[in-house]
Amino acid sequence: MNISTLDSPVGPVWVAVDDDGAVTAVQFGEPDVPAGPSAASEAAAAQLREYFAGERTDFQLTLAASGTPFQHRVWTALCEIPYGVTWSYGELAAHIGQPTASRAVGLANGRNPIAVVVPCHRVIGASGTLTGYAGGVERKRWLLDHESGDQPRLA
Repeated sequence: MNISTLDSPVGPVWVAVDDDGAVTAVQFGEPDVPAGPSAASEAAAAQLREYFAGERTDFQLTLAASGTPFQHRVWTALCEIPYGVTWSYGELAAHIGQPTASRAVGLANGRNPIAVVVPCHRVIGASGTLTGYAGGVERKRWLLDHESGDQPRLA
């Protein structure tokens, strides 16, 4: 596994890629293992920098998250939420054909290992409130504001 780190407006972010160059994780904070970058991890980090700079609204990366089939269905559906748009957990559950599975969708959403790229931050409570986010609700708010154009661009 190769890991690259980057500074972002919401703190440090790290991205891990496997030996085939597929992204396996994007997380906030510092990695638990020493960062050993590769061309693939640096290319993924460059796309994240472009996102944070307001220059990218979608990612062109190969993803290889580890999870259950249900989690993969949820994560695939997350990638279908357009940039700058939010869905409720219920809307996401209905989108995958399981309208009564809001809680299970929420759990799968919370286990998403590829933050930002797989945009779990775009899922909110039914009342429009921000609910939990593995990276912290403050980061979720920043990401949503950034995508709606309410955040200043990076210099």
